[in-house]
Amino acid sequence: MDCPVCSHSMIILELNQVEVDYCTTCSGIWLDEGELELLLEDSLEKSKLFESFTIDKDSREKQVKCPVCRKKMEKVVCGNENKIILDKCRKNHGLWFNKGELEAVVEIGSLDKHNKIVLLLREMFSHNLNKE
Repeated sequence: MDCPVCSHSMIILELNQVEVDYCTTCSGIWLDEGELELLLEDSLEKSKLFESFTIDKDSREKQVKCPVCRKKMEKVVCGNENKIILDKCRKNHGLWFNKGELEAVVEIGSLDKHNKIVLLLREMFSHNLNKE
């Protein structure tokens, strides 16, 4: 699969028994439909997170194409306090996370801010997680 941002080939990594596509060039991560739910702890915060997803029609960020269907994805705002803008396939193929966004979303959607997924993300991408 090619990266929707920089068009380089992505590699597949296993994160807590979930396969994620990772771009070694721009550090973006693609999660297929339903994979984000698998990474989040089962909690009330997780439900609140998904309820917070709203389409951002006013976003000025460049639209990127879904790596599966190649259609332009829509911008979705995630979170109530610390808003994160994600790219979501209109056909529900998945979500695109720019560098550092997946860690931020997992922290928002988990009661324990230091859960095993956040720690694993930090360990796997520690050289690249800091937002620029």
